[in-house]
Amino acid sequence: MLCHLVVFTGYIIPLAWIIGPLVVWMIKRDEMPFVDDQGKESLNFQITIMLAMIASGLLMFILIGFVLIFVVVIFQFIVVIIASIKANEGVYYRYPLCIRF
Repeated sequence: MLCHLVVFTGYIIPLAWIIGPLVVWMIKRDEMPFVDDQGKESLNFQITIMLAMIASGLLMFILIGFVLIFVVVIFQFIVVIIASIKANEGVYYRYPLCIRF
């Protein structure tokens, strides 16, 4: 669950949305298979969100990026909360619309 929730620190500390899950995953991946799986899932999703943010930034030149970036942030917020709840229940959660790296 911590791999998912630590993403919210990125709203306060720049790049914490990707560094936080990476640190938790690297520390606990060998001890707990569940954290290994969910840590990878969280990192994949955050990389996907980063790519969507970059695309939104580029699309701001034609104004649709302003709407798209808002949609991406709201989507990230909602899906991370859902993932955290599922992880707390012990369910292996898969993020929707996530590019698998």
